[in-house]
Amino acid sequence: MSLTAHLAIAPIVIPALAAPLALLLMRRTRHLAVSISFASCAAMLLAALVLLNASADGTIRTYALGDWPAPFGIVLVIDRLSSIMLTLAATMSMIALIHAVVTRADRKGWHFHPLFQFQMLGLNGAFLTGDLFNLFVFFEVLLIASYSLMLHGQGPARLKAGVQYVIVNIVGSSLFLIALGLLYALTGTLNMADMGLRVAALGPDDQGLLRVAALLLVSVFALKAALVPLHLWLPRTYAVTTPAIASLFAIMTKVGVYSIIRVVPQIFGDGAGAAAWAPAPYLLPAAALTAVVGFAGVFVARNLSEQAAYAVIGSTGTLLIAVAGWQPDTLAAAIYYLVHSTLAGAALFLVADVVARRRASFGDTATPGPVFSQRQLAGLLFMAAAIAATGLPPLSGFIGKLLILESVFDTPGWGWAWGVILATTLIGVIGFARTGSAIFWKETPPTDGARPVVVSKADMAAPAIAIALLAAWSIGAGPATAYGAAAANQILDAAATARAVLGEP
Repeated sequence: MSLTAHLAIAPIVIPALAAPLALLLMRRTRHLAVSISFASCAAMLLAALVLLNASADGTIRTYALGDWPAPFGIVLVIDRLSSIMLTLAATMSMIALIHAVVTRADRKGWHFHPLFQFQMLGLNGAFLTGDLFNLFVFFEVLLIASYSLMLHGQGPARLKAGVQYVIVNIVGSSLFLIALGLLYALTGTLNMADMGLRVAALGPDDQGLLRVAALLLVSVFALKAALVPLHLWLPRTYAVTTPAIASLFAIMTKVGVYSIIRVVPQIFGDGAGAAAWAPAPYLLPAAALTAVVGFAGVFVARNLSEQAAYAVIGSTGTLLIAVAGWQPDTLAAAIYYLVHSTLAGAALFLVADVVARRRASFGDTATPGPVFSQRQLAGLLFMAAAIAATGLPPLSGFIGKLLILESVFDTPGWGWAWGVILATTLIGVIGFARTGSAIFWKETPPTDGARPVVVSKADMAAPAIAIALLAAWSIGAGPATAYGAAAANQILDAAATARAVLGEP
């Protein structure tokens, strides 16, 4: 087996080793533990880039843990889409970790870095696994880590939101297990590629139960993606957590979207009988409603972190409008926009923290206050992040939305899709403009005796990196969309994936 093939397990092994090592060293030598955390994220990024380059030739690589062949053993699947998601997750981890260390947010509790590594373990595992049960396991790993990271720094608001977050995800996990039980009872397997073949062979008596299981499974993924009406947990949760962690959480909703993209064509494609493309009738209306609710939330939000949380919901809706087309060009547009929306959401959370740290008691509320230090630089960062989130030129959101509009033109309901995307873009522009004018344009006299807060510019590094990556994603749109188009075709070719995973015709 080649080195590249063995490298497939690196994104799981690296954080799995770094987490306990950081835990052992944190109490004695904090700086060494921080260095381990950075080294782990850098190693994950390097491994992801190697896999991304190796996947460019279209080969679907598999890694059988314990050398047990699929479908009996645990198998990891590395293709173009999983390589993209691994690279994006590693990039987000570096950005979030830089901001956490610079702002000393990682010092508000003992176990930040071990939990951070376990979070990455869950994310990477979810993107690599070719087995539905192990997808559930990695979901639980990342969710347990996210519970603790969300509560990092304590506070009554975080505790209240944390309880709601835990309850919602326990319900989601229970439904996930029920769906897995139904599918296993029907097919006798939980390997995605094998299940796709066995679903096609089910008799007419099992079709009704199969459709129920398919819709239940996709509903769980929709909950993870915060699709309306399953979105209510996200705004309060993301808005109150540590900004560095909130920026990493920008990719958490994309795990749900990724799962929909991965599972539906592989298991519930054309050969699945009554369950063929089971979510198709509901996905476009739900996605359009999610985009409307998200950007309406941006319009009425009372502070920057709340705006960022609703922007994540709105961008997920826009992304799923493209996914709902289930065509190569719509999925290619979705993949490009997925990367953009994750970086843009992270940039918004980080800029909100930059502003809040300088405005003292005013925080990141959308109200005029006294002039604060480095207001011009913070204003430029906010403007760039807002342009990216709403999809205005010259950043990659504009290209992403153009690709989506073009790709859905020939699909049923394209008029609604166009109307929603264009209208929510306008609503988002107005919402961010109103907030920006209140914070960066209007001002009030300083309070008697109050001193301006002096903060180092170092905390602007992480949002600046995110915005620079958005600019690079825009400049490299040609190669990026070509890679995304190849990934979309690979996703829709379920037979090729089955051959690669099962090693049989």
